[in-house]
Amino acid sequence: MHAIGIDIGGTKIAGALVDEQGEILRQLRKPTPAGDSIALKQVVVDMINELADGSDAVAAGVAAPGFIDATQSIVYYTPNVPWRHEPLREAIEAKVSVPVIIENDANAAGWAEYRFGAGIQTTDMVMLTIGTGVGGAVVAGGKLFRGGYGAGAELGHMRVVPNGLPCGCGASGCIEQYGSGRALQRYANTLADAGGIGQGLAEVRANNGGYLHGSDIGGLIDADDPGALQALRQLGDWLGQAAASFSAILDPQMFVFGGGVAAAGDKLLTPIRQAFLQTLPARGYHPEPEFRIAELVNDAGVVGAADVARVHVTEK
Repeated sequence: MHAIGIDIGGTKIAGALVDEQGEILRQLRKPTPAGDSIALKQVVVDMINELADGSDAVAAGVAAPGFIDATQSIVYYTPNVPWRHEPLREAIEAKVSVPVIIENDANAAGWAEYRFGAGIQTTDMVMLTIGTGVGGAVVAGGKLFRGGYGAGAELGHMRVVPNGLPCGCGASGCIEQYGSGRALQRYANTLADAGGIGQGLAEVRANNGGYLHGSDIGGLIDADDPGALQALRQLGDWLGQAAASFSAILDPQMFVFGGGVAAAGDKLLTPIRQAFLQTLPARGYHPEPEFRIAELVNDAGVVGAADVARVHVTEK
């Protein structure tokens, strides 16, 4: 039983026809017309119709950033597209031949890892996607947690620093401001300014006209540059502290880390584990979760969106 997954990103829209084992059978990529809501919806419709043509797809799942309602129909808010209380499911479903559900993009990626990736042996899993921001997904008792209004598991917006750095969500002190790719760039720039172990960072920044790209920092991490590794440890420390709080509330068997920064692998997981153990409430009195890097990488969004849609239709 096949299903279609669509993953709306800031610069591209990915689409795929996916089977029950999470294998991609066909896939498409289109640029995202981010400033044009009507054009964006049409691209999604066209991709679903193209992938459905000649297939036995039973449903389509559309993964979008932002808050989705409990019926998986309405996009309350998304940051990079002008959607506010947008009835997206209705608009798309009217122009395609299969049932449609809308899902938060981090939820879709987390579900893919739970079903087919790093979390496949678990019943309770937390995923954090470490990219420009911090996305979150929670699987509890084998079910994707969405909350009473559908907008739950926004883990990146847990407050970790009272009166801390302002966040794009309108609050301040969110873990997104301390555990994201942007935070890593901030730590790296601070170390470059200070000299010493930040000398390698400073040299790369100077060669780039005064700017440190995420890929530059990633390359220095791969090369074991001491400044870049120190910046990564700062990031991991914050993520480990946040994971300890999540663990006290959710008691997951596993934490999975995805997103661009997760390419650092064990270099990221080591400081996360250390900070987690240092701050875990009642450490030593109950089992401790595993920490793993996501396995599906760029395919997680489409695979998860497709599987969520397939499960929704078959259960219904």
